[in-house]
Amino acid sequence: MILDDKTPEKPKIEYPTRWGFKLIGRDKEALLACIKEAMGEKEHLCSLGNISRTGKFHTYNASCTVETKEERDRIFKYCQDHDAVDMVI
Repeated sequence: MILDDKTPEKPKIEYPTRWGFKLIGRDKEALLACIKEAMGEKEHLCSLGNISRTGKFHTYNASCTVETKEERDRIFKYCQDHDAVDMVI
């Protein structure tokens, strides 16, 4: 399903589901620490992504199984509010 301005509803997500988060920031060690803090004891995958041409920005890709939309939103918000994170997608 393509979601655009003509699509009246969001796609239905069934939980539990595997969900990915991409974190972008300047300090890769601090990004990794943020992911570990956000996930807590939750089993997750994490890999270093791209580095900007100038080497100023780094990305990490993290994923885990989320049980509910609230859990997904909580992890996203934790990362979004973290000082080391410039952007989370």
